[in-house]
Amino acid sequence: MLRFCSLGSGSSGNATVVEARAGTQTKRLLVDCGFSLRALDARLARIGLCAADLDAVFITHEHSDHVGGLRPLVRRERLPVYLSEGTFRACGGDQLPGSWKLCADGESLAIGAICIEPLAVPHDAAEPLQLRCHDGARHLAILTDLGHTPEPVRQRLHGLHAVLLECNHDLDRLATSAYPESLKQRIRSDYGHLSNDQAARFLSDIRHDGLGHVVAAHLSEQNNTPEHARLALAAALGGQAADILVADPRDGLPWVEV
Repeated sequence: MLRFCSLGSGSSGNATVVEARAGTQTKRLLVDCGFSLRALDARLARIGLCAADLDAVFITHEHSDHVGGLRPLVRRERLPVYLSEGTFRACGGDQLPGSWKLCADGESLAIGAICIEPLAVPHDAAEPLQLRCHDGARHLAILTDLGHTPEPVRQRLHGLHAVLLECNHDLDRLATSAYPESLKQRIRSDYGHLSNDQAARFLSDIRHDGLGHVVAAHLSEQNNTPEHARLALAAALGGQAADILVADPRDGLPWVEV
């Protein structure tokens, strides 16, 4: 059995728990750690867990909203951390205790019943990776920071049963926002963040009857709304806006069974 839960997703912090059970064994992977240790503990408690229940951490890239709480977590829990070599260097991993596991695009790794397949994505970071996870039967992708979805990425994300997908901004809201033009250009660039329209086109490319759960994530509080994201993704699936889940920056998202 595979399930996941967002502890919060947005520019203020990102963290997702992926859990797989096989027989009597349960393994839990924390994907990113963008909250302070105190906030992480509180958010884990909200879903009935504590940090000691985690088995490993996967870090997608070094931006603070994804690694802000990593150092204190690693110091306290001594969890193994999976990340690319570029992210390891950018995070100063050689200065921290813990077990650092370097991984790369195209590798397949097992954390108990959780199989992870990192994939390289275009984003303005040292060596960013996003993630496909499965338990041998059910497949989940976590895609929260990428500027576009090139063909090699799309080809490796067919057959998903659930996806947590970046819907960072609505193009019209970003265009009229108070952001400086340089920041707008960075966000819209091929190494920035997915818009609702880009996310919808990607979803249209990978849609199939088995795709049961779609979660809009990493929404900009200034340049997007849950309603805008839901409508865009629902149109791509030919469904209703109410069918689209949203990972809230503060409240996250309850457990979703894949």
